[in-house]
Amino acid sequence: MSEARVGLVIEDDQDIRELVRVVLSQAGFDVHVASTGSAGVTSALELNPDVITLDLGLPDIDGFEVARQIRKSSDAYIIMLTARAEELDTLMGLEAGGDDYLTKPFRPRELRARVEAMMRRPRASSESKSAAAEEVDPEVSHNGLAVSAGSRTAVLNGTELKLTRTEFDLLLALLETGRIVRTKADLARRLRNEPYDVGSYVSDADERAVEVHMGNLRKKLGDSIQAPRWLETVRGVGYRLAPSSNNN
Repeated sequence: MSEARVGLVIEDDQDIRELVRVVLSQAGFDVHVASTGSAGVTSALELNPDVITLDLGLPDIDGFEVARQIRKSSDAYIIMLTARAEELDTLMGLEAGGDDYLTKPFRPRELRARVEAMMRRPRASSESKSAAAEEVDPEVSHNGLAVSAGSRTAVLNGTELKLTRTEFDLLLALLETGRIVRTKADLARRLRNEPYDVGSYVSDADERAVEVHMGNLRKKLGDSIQAPRWLETVRGVGYRLAPSSNNN
């Protein structure tokens, strides 16, 4: 029998902390809680959780800094929980390393649905990478970037890029379809592990989140918007893979 998935709730409000703990417990997680940012960073390092819910308005360290510190050592999915309505705050959370966000008050059903969608996506670990390396794991190369879906690695000029799982999934989605344009809605559904042709609802916030993740991915690649080598923006539509260069 496989080990229980681990969840970490970083939240200073006791009522919300208990609500999230119950939601994750009902979803099958072994749940741990932390009421401060510093305690949350320590717990993330010790527990290696699969998913983390993170309040942005913590009493000691703000959630943005907590996410940055966690991202140094963890590839856990991070869902930001914020009472702030300003879009800038949520976008800053995604730029700090968050994968998704919900604005308080939120429906427990929506939180659980987002968590379960995330957990349907592969998680890379050192063990899974080693196992995949022993199996047939074809790489896809494009303009000097080598991407392996099996080991979930992206290597550029001999250096492995430190991508979040969301960033890797978006990169892989574009590699899979090449020069075919993927709309922001398509990519948002991909992050939910839904087929890209399914017409489920995608909000403006979901599409904006894709834009932020793509921006983060572009920075890590050192890619140029004006002369892209890998990620080409199709204005008003979405994204596609940039053309292959002669020295690919």
